[in-house]
Amino acid sequence: MRVGANYLGNDQCEFTVWAPNRSAIAVELGNDSPQPIPLQPLTGGYWQAIVDRVPPGTHYRYRLDEATSLPDPASYHQPLGVHGPSAVVDPSFEWTDTTWQGHPLETMILYEVHVGTFTPAGTFAAMIERLPDLKAVGINTIELMPIAQFPGDHNSDPAVAYRNWGYDGVYPFAVQNSYGTPQDLKRLVNACHAHGIAIILDVVYNHLGPEGNYSSQFAPYFTDTYHTPWGNAMNFDAAHSLGVRHLVLQNALYWLREFHFDGLRLDAIQAIYDFGAKHILQELAEVVELVAHETGYKRYLIAESDLNDPKVIRPPSQGGYGLDAQWSDDFHHALHTLLTGDRLGYYSDFGRCADLAKAYEDCFVYDWRFSPFRQRMHGAACRDRSPVQFAVCAQNHDQIGNQMKGERFAQRLSFEGLKLAAGAVLLSPFIPLLFMGEEYGDPAPFIYFVSHSDPELIQAVRAGRKEEFEPFHYADDPPDPEAVETFLRCKLNWELRQTGTHHILLQWYRRLIELRHSHPVLLNRDRASLKANSDEENRIVRVYRWNDTREWTLTMNFGVEPVTLWLPCDRVADKEIDSADTLWGGPGSKSPETLDVNETFTVQPMSLVVYSFDRSLPA
Repeated sequence: MRVGANYLGNDQCEFTVWAPNRSAIAVELGNDSPQPIPLQPLTGGYWQAIVDRVPPGTHYRYRLDEATSLPDPASYHQPLGVHGPSAVVDPSFEWTDTTWQGHPLETMILYEVHVGTFTPAGTFAAMIERLPDLKAVGINTIELMPIAQFPGDHNSDPAVAYRNWGYDGVYPFAVQNSYGTPQDLKRLVNACHAHGIAIILDVVYNHLGPEGNYSSQFAPYFTDTYHTPWGNAMNFDAAHSLGVRHLVLQNALYWLREFHFDGLRLDAIQAIYDFGAKHILQELAEVVELVAHETGYKRYLIAESDLNDPKVIRPPSQGGYGLDAQWSDDFHHALHTLLTGDRLGYYSDFGRCADLAKAYEDCFVYDWRFSPFRQRMHGAACRDRSPVQFAVCAQNHDQIGNQMKGERFAQRLSFEGLKLAAGAVLLSPFIPLLFMGEEYGDPAPFIYFVSHSDPELIQAVRAGRKEEFEPFHYADDPPDPEAVETFLRCKLNWELRQTGTHHILLQWYRRLIELRHSHPVLLNRDRASLKANSDEENRIVRVYRWNDTREWTLTMNFGVEPVTLWLPCDRVADKEIDSADTLWGGPGSKSPETLDVNETFTVQPMSLVVYSFDRSLPA
């Protein structure tokens, strides 16, 4: 059963809403509906009516028990924001992607985008103009941050009135009105596929935002048994949870079927609580597999999780949920601490070169090890899972936004450090994720920003943000998340891509992606064909990868001094790439193009060098 206002054509619409605790439901059409139209009760607490003379664009609300009138919790469009009426949407669209088959997970270069700050206009339409730029670098998969309708202050141009990261969405099916219409989103997806770019949507199934959240007046969507850091937890395992589960499953199918998304990124699954015999994530994976059978190509579910639990991606036959991939925060934290020296908060668990080496070999650094930050044992071993089931990054929206001033690496690291960070991620066997603008070192911060109309909520957000950083004893207060200026500072500076070191960095990313897609060793992502080790004194991490005929060694120097080393092999080796080369804006390489047996080479500070040799030739 499809919830929401489903347009049937010929100005006929089917209204379906879940409201098990209500005695009467009626739909009010337009702003001055002469008479609400009653919905009929169905099994399972659903109500439904098929109504004539309802053209697309018609505004409507539901009247509950002949009293309160509210927007549809399964609204497909909120043209006037979270407090306004819902609107009927015509789903018809002329798709041109009928031959599209997506990209295999192991070939994806994920690129995280916040629509509102990606372009000056902050719309789906404006994004389309930038797709050729992304394709030219080698980016083949966009990951959209959440686009479910979130609140705005309504006092100015929608481009700045609606300021939110997207994780405060309150209408899971409704396309954010300031970004464009549902048709505009379909045009973006269609254009992505025309350019050979897959597109994945970030969805939030652990909570709904606070402002404009009227869903609990319809049904018990939330539970008091569990709590999330962002609001009441969704009710996936208590009384009436069947309707909540149905809503989430329908939502996933809606984005995949109706909008042709290639997959979903599931936000913070550690806050999705379900102690039933079949976890909602397993059921979600089963439902999404139906779309693959329908369309003939795979759709992916990628979980953000800080649990370090391989159960998330193990198949149900092994007691898992059957998701396709999950985040490895440990890789990020290990890399971040080596590059920046940060040790506050969760970074206190990291900081050694050995941590990054273990992340390359094992994905999780904490695999049932004691975490000093958590003061408990954490994680589980995942060596039975392929590296291509783990997404890694040097930067993403959370890790940048978790800095008090939202500073990117471009504001914190040297140019050499930026190249080292890129190589560490893109030359790994994992699924790499880049954060928008990272590829050319955009200096714009990505600060936490919101836009609410409730004064008490505004003050609570400001106080919460300030309290978050008090333990770190910063001299300044964090930027005001409600200020328009905070949002505008986060807009990308696209004109920098073709200037100076920004352009060199862009070419560096392009070259790394080319290597990743073409080099035979990098195409082999078998965990058994990778080893890593480290040297704490010299701040060196070395990664060895091989296939049947060739082996290569990635050597990374995270120190401030050059380090001279030798290659542990008995064959002549060829240099593949060196970030210190002047070609890449470096100080100049000190490593020869060809390395004889027992000949040493020198790795410049905050740089990397790769050598490879033919394993099939005699020593």
